[in-house]
Parts: sequence; structure tokens; C-alpha cells
Amino acid sequence: MRFLSLLLLGCFSVTAYAQKPVPDNLEPLPPPPAFDAAPDAAGEPEVTITKQAEQTVEEYRANGRLYMIKITPKHGVPYYLVDDRGDGKFTRQESLDSGLRVPRWIIHKF
Repeated sequence: MRFLSLLLLGCFSVTAYAQKPVPDNLEPLPPPPAFDAAPDAAGEPEVTITKQAEQTVEEYRANGRLYMIKITPKHGVPYYLVDDRGDGKFTRQESLDSGLRVPRWIIHKF
């Protein structure tokens, strides 16, 4: 055990000794370039909320394309209409969590 401790101490001291000394003529780094702190609106979905007499309809769009509709009845449980395939045909879902996690990355648009 003592041998292992001395071996590890020797390894760490050799790496610290191998470090190059700091040159005397160093100049400070320039400040990083300024960036726009405003959030990127291109990545955010657009939400349109329409209140009707018996229900509230929320339309979710990404890049101008409608991909999900949330309908909240005045008396009842909200449900979703989701365009899973991107063909404009919506399917009804009671909740957004189906338990299956399918990646929906856009690799290339034609």
C-alpha cells in the first residue's frame, strides 16, 4: 500500500514538474465579441390562441407550418391534435406523453 502511494505521488509530481514556465512577455487576451442577447425567434414555436364560446383553441406553428392543436373545452379535459407525419393529417391524442421517444431531427429539407 505504501509503495502504491509513493508511486502515485511520484506520477503527480512528475506531471507538475513537466509544466512549462510562464513567459514574461504575455499580453492580456482581448475581450470576447459582443453578442445579441435577444432570443432567436426562428427556433421558437408560434402560438395562436383563439377563445370561442365553448372551447379554447391553441395552434402551434414552427417555421410557418401548423404541427399541433390543443383544444381545451369549457367543461372537460383538454386534448391534442398532432400532425405526426407532417402531411397535414391530424390525429387525436389525450396527452402529449406517449412514453415513446422518437427523434424528430430535421437533417435536410428538399
